[in-house]
Amino acid sequence: MQREKPRYTQSMNSGFIDTKFLTEFQLEGRSLVDHRWTKSRAIQFDPRIPTKTQQFRHKFDSNGRLERYKARLVAQGFSHQPGLDFDDTFSPVVKPATIRTVLSISISRNWPIHQLDVKNAFLHGDLTEAVYMRQPPGYVNSSFPDHVCRLRKALYGLKQAPRAWYYRFAVYLSSLGFLSSKTDTSLFTYHRGSDTIYLLLYVDDIILTASSPTLISMVISKLSSEFPMPMSSNRSISLCMTRGTLSHGLHLKASAVDRLVAYSDADWAGCPNTRRSTSGFCVYLGDNLVSWSSKRQHVVSRSSAEAEYRGIANVVAETAWLRNLLLELCCPLSRAIVVFCDNVSVMYLASNPVQHQRTKHVEIDLHFVRERVAIGHVRVLHVPSAYQYADIFTKGLPTSLFLDFRDSLNIRLPPDQTTGVC
Repeated sequence: MQREKPRYTQSMNSGFIDTKFLTEFQLEGRSLVDHRWTKSRAIQFDPRIPTKTQQFRHKFDSNGRLERYKARLVAQGFSHQPGLDFDDTFSPVVKPATIRTVLSISISRNWPIHQLDVKNAFLHGDLTEAVYMRQPPGYVNSSFPDHVCRLRKALYGLKQAPRAWYYRFAVYLSSLGFLSSKTDTSLFTYHRGSDTIYLLLYVDDIILTASSPTLISMVISKLSSEFPMPMSSNRSISLCMTRGTLSHGLHLKASAVDRLVAYSDADWAGCPNTRRSTSGFCVYLGDNLVSWSSKRQHVVSRSSAEAEYRGIANVVAETAWLRNLLLELCCPLSRAIVVFCDNVSVMYLASNPVQHQRTKHVEIDLHFVRERVAIGHVRVLHVPSAYQYADIFTKGLPTSLFLDFRDSLNIRLPPDQTTGVC
C-alpha cells in the first residue's frame, strides 16, 4: 500500500520534504546514472515535449506499518501519442492459475521456493522509440541547462515501459537456457537431465522454484549479476481469495500432480433483470484448487441444460489449457480429466451424438466438448447437488452449506506465521 506525497518542486518550496525522502531521491538519481537512462540533445524547443515528475511515497506493509520511503522519477506517458512516442504496449504477466499450479507441483515434490523482486526493473528495459523530455527538477545538467533528454531506458510512467522490461528479462533468461512457455509466456522453464527450474514473472516480482537448493542459488546469482535484487530470505506466499476475507487463504498441500478433476454448475436464468444465467467452475490438481471462475453468461439460455452445457464448455476449455501447461511442466496427466455436473441431460449430451431443435443453437459448444470426450481427454460424470462444489460460484447458499463448500475448496485460516501476509 502506498500513499503519494507532493511532487519535488512543491516539496522543496514548502520545506515539506523529509530527509528520508531526500536520501531516497539521491539513491534514485544514482540508479538512473548507473543505468545510463538518458543522453543530452540540443534540439529546437517544442512545448509539446513533456517533462517528468518526481513522486514521493510512503510504502506500507500488509499490516499498515511503514515499510520504506520511496522517491521515483515518473514519465508523463499520458501526453504521448501512439505511433509517435510508442507502438505496442501489451506486456504479459503470469496467470494466477499458473502460479497455483507451479506452487502445487513444487510443494508436492518438496522443492524449495524463493521469491524475488527486481530493483528499478523498468530502467533495465531498452527503448526503441525516440522519446524526449525536458530536464526534470533535481536532474538539470548545469553545463547544458537548455538541452532536452532523449531517453535510453524505459522510465516508470511510459506506456511501453512494462513491455520493454519484459522483453529485456526474457532475452536474458533465454541466454541462460530457459524456455518461455507457450501456454503462459510469463512462465519460464529450464530442464537439463534431472535438473528442473520454474520461474514465474509478474512485472518485477519473481517466484523461483527448482529441484534443488543449489539450482536456486545458481539462478539467483546469475540474475543478481544482471539485475540488482534486494537479497532476503524466503518469504511466505499467501494466496488470498478476496479483500473481504483476509483472514482466510488458499491452502496448498502435497498431493498428486497427474490428475485433474473439475466441477461445473450454472444458475439458470438467475438474473431477475436479464434472465441470463451464471456459470461457475472449479478445477483441482490432485487435492489442490488451482483454477476457478464465476461469470454471467453472455446470452440467455432457453433451458437449464443449455445453461449447464455452456458452463461445461468453459471448464473443458480451461482444463485443456491446464493439460498443455502440465505437459510443459513435465507433469503429463495419467488419466482423463473428470468433469462433474449435476445435470443428467448434460452428461448424456456430452457423450452421445444426439441432435434436436433445443440444442441446435449451441452446436459449437456441443462439438467442442464431444470432441474432447471422444479422444479420451475428458469424461463428464454426474454428481449429486449436495457435492457440487461449483454451486458456491453461481449463487448465494445457506450458511452451513457455504461453509462446507468453502472448506472443500481448501479456503482456510492460514498458519500463525503467515497471518496478515496477504
